[in-house]
Amino acid sequence: MRIARNLSTGQMTARCVGAALLVLGPAAAPAAADSSPSASPSGDDAAPVSAGTSFRTATEIEQGQRATANGSAGDYLYWSFPADAGQRPTVRATVRLPGEHAAQAWQIDVYDGLRRRQACQYGAQKRTAGAGTASVDLACVLRTVRAWSQPWANDPLPGTYYVRLTAVGLATSDLGLPVGAEVRVDSRDAGGSAAVDGRLAEPLVPGVALGTESEEGSPAVLAGLEPEDGWTSGRWSDRWVWTGVGGLLAALAGIGGHALARGAGRPPRVPPGA
Repeated sequence: MRIARNLSTGQMTARCVGAALLVLGPAAAPAAADSSPSASPSGDDAAPVSAGTSFRTATEIEQGQRATANGSAGDYLYWSFPADAGQRPTVRATVRLPGEHAAQAWQIDVYDGLRRRQACQYGAQKRTAGAGTASVDLACVLRTVRAWSQPWANDPLPGTYYVRLTAVGLATSDLGLPVGAEVRVDSRDAGGSAAVDGRLAEPLVPGVALGTESEEGSPAVLAGLEPEDGWTSGRWSDRWVWTGVGGLLAALAGIGGHALARGAGRPPRVPPGA
């Protein structure tokens, strides 16, 4: 009888562990998928081939889209792209220089929808191309976009972001030299680890964020692009899944521990007539 009781307790524990694994498996799958880079929403054939010269004329690009532009050394080149909560955008730029030139320092800066400059978490945001160098590569990895933040904070928030590419400290002889630029933005999804309570009433999109209206009375949106699945801004994150899984595992552990303690605490049954 004692052997049979121990076997039933072991079977109960095994069932608890098996149930936990079945629940944990589907929950872990989205987190693994979110760690991959975002796919290109459109082909390079539709990619822009020009850049704006100010915030208001910035060329809109999708994440995962390669944009090119021709300009002159000394010009400011602007692009804009949408970024949603939980994303960690990476901006990469390549500048192709003419055959003969002096040393040039190139720099990319990223601004949010309120035109607040966002610091790069890491990456070569500014690099110097030596005399005669054919090209220079730049990169800026932003902090994870938050669904909500304190008004006084400078955290990146959902909305439109601007990329500005320019040369700094040019020699007078290099002003106006023809250059070519290539820009691409990709993101990784940070998942529930970056989720916060609260969300913005509206994403920081110029026009919508500032409350301006057009003549017809509708919001005067100055940037029309948005994420492929729309703005989420904290409505859902896999943090809810992991919270539920943690609660279920705690309940199963309690049931298993109670079953083990109950089986071990009973005195052995003495057969009749012993």
